Amino acid sequence: MRSSKAVAAEEDALNRAAVAAPNQQATGRRKATGNIRAWLVVSDSGRSYLEEVGKHSIMKRTGLPARDLRVLDPQLSYPSTILGRERAIVINLEHIKAVITATEVLVPNSRDPLVAPFVQDLQARVSSSSYGAPQRVLFCYMKVAEFDGVDTDVTAKDVSTSKTQLDSPRLALDAYDNGTTKVLPFEFRALEACLESACRLLESETLTLEQEAYPALDELTSKISTLNLERVRQIKSRLVAISGRVQKVRDELEHLLDDDMDMAEMYLSEKLAFQRVGETSLRVDIGNVELEMDDDRDEDAKSETESNTGGLGGFKLNIEELEMLLEAYFVQIDGTLNKLSTLREYVDDTEDYINIMLDEKQNQLLQMGVMLSTATLVVTAGVVVVGIFGMNITIDLFNMPTYHQFWETTGGTVGGCIILYVLAICWGKKSGLLQ
Repeated sequence: MRSSKAVAAEEDALNRAAVAAPNQQATGRRKATGNIRAWLVVSDSGRSYLEEVGKHSIMKRTGLPARDLRVLDPQLSYPSTILGRERAIVINLEHIKAVITATEVLVPNSRDPLVAPFVQDLQARVSSSSYGAPQRVLFCYMKVAEFDGVDTDVTAKDVSTSKTQLDSPRLALDAYDNGTTKVLPFEFRALEACLESACRLLESETLTLEQEAYPALDELTSKISTLNLERVRQIKSRLVAISGRVQKVRDELEHLLDDDMDMAEMYLSEKLAFQRVGETSLRVDIGNVELEMDDDRDEDAKSETESNTGGLGGFKLNIEELEMLLEAYFVQIDGTLNKLSTLREYVDDTEDYINIMLDEKQNQLLQMGVMLSTATLVVTAGVVVVGIFGMNITIDLFNMPTYHQFWETTGGTVGGCIILYVLAICWGKKSGLLQ
């Protein structure tokens, strides 16, 4: 039989294991849910809903690396950024943080009050063009097929399932060919909503700053006080901050407009249609090879397949549509920056005017100091005369029976001091030391 000590030790070990198991499970749950957050998902049909998704799921869903998702972290401070990737567009503009794909928009900070108008605008833009969006995808699909040399009849059969979702895709294609219909892709409508919200916020803050700045600066020029100076100091700090934010957005748009490759990366719908055409053309070629070619010509079939794949890589997108969209908001943000620049110049002019006024007051104080110093010097000369007469000596003047000599001496001393002061002031004005 086992001893009582062994039994007690086994019971103690079992108790420790029972206590440690729930702690390990809780730790595992915390690790598993540590990166999960609520994302607002806005689909291409305009429907929005909240979804609890982890970072790794977002990476797999959008094809984005962790470095790009770090830009959307609200705890980190990143400048305004627009990143075009293979399957998604990353937006970080002011309060707007979003991931745009060809079919949906993911917004991480949907509970922010500033984001609510953006979500409403996005839903309105998507819903108003929900009919034209799939038509455009089919149009791009057919155009890419024609460019690649694939039989459009065969391609149309492969996309027959897409036709069932449209009311009249052929009419839509005719409308596009005739130039009567122009619908932006889903990703560009979402990008436009992001740019519109960011530009609207910056424009609103600029307008508010202008309404506060100009009266405060005018009041400062009329009355220089500590309160007015403090108001102008706060306004200038806000001006510098807003100017920096506007400049960052403008620089990002300018960078995109200067780089055609970055703009081409943002055509997510076209790239998706292009990928589908490539897969369809490869399936058609492989089927023809299996039916018409013998086993001895497998290498030729592979070379033909590779040539088709190379043709896909040579497809070039027309970026004029995105370029016009970005240029419109570049002009708008540049106008906001010009307003801030004008306000900054007005602040600088006001500062120069205040400095001139202060310099003038300082000169007046210096002139007053010179005049007082001159008066002190003249009075000192009179004090010397009085000191001489106050010496304990015997002269005939003190033996006079009347005091008219005393008054004559006093008047002569005072008059001499006044004459000396007037002569000193006249010399100072003549020499330019005094005004």
